[in-house]
Amino acid sequence: MGKNRLEAFSDGVLAIIITIMVLEMKVPHGEDWASLQPLLPVFLSYVLSFVYVGIYWNNHHHLLHATHHISGGMLWANLHLLFWLSLFPFVTGWMGENHFAPLPTAFYGFILLMAAIAYTILQRLVIRSEGQDTTLARAIGWDIKGKLSWLLYALSIPCAFVNSWLAQACFIAVALMWLVPDRRIEKVVASDHPQS
Repeated sequence: MGKNRLEAFSDGVLAIIITIMVLEMKVPHGEDWASLQPLLPVFLSYVLSFVYVGIYWNNHHHLLHATHHISGGMLWANLHLLFWLSLFPFVTGWMGENHFAPLPTAFYGFILLMAAIAYTILQRLVIRSEGQDTTLARAIGWDIKGKLSWLLYALSIPCAFVNSWLAQACFIAVALMWLVPDRRIEKVVASDHPQS
């Protein structure tokens, strides 16, 4: 099976997720700076989630470019990933509207953790399909960044109940770690498609 439909569908879902998130931000009733102040937590949670959606889109793009064929298992794993990502607008709005309160922040961390697990499942299925001795498998290696992300997301959940800003620090740390596209996979794509 070709990968074009999978890429197009995933891109469409991610675009809709971003659209829903931005539509959750309500226009203030006022024309001064003070009218914007209550929207600051909503805006900050939107920015964080936008960065996360961008990170997933970018890494998903690179992963699929290193993939030569799509299996049924990959289709379901991709849907599993999109399910967790589709919950971003809900948890983003909930956390922002409640000014980073403990329960919404913990739930945000849980959704991030589940999305990371889903991405790892997809990544492992791609590697299994492509082969353990491929350049892609070697590029992913031990996936230290992925495992560290899981750890920080898992830590963010109890941290949210101790100090919400500790949980936010975990979210920001993971985002900063992944903000630059995964060069390991970019190298695979470049080696598979050399420029003439």
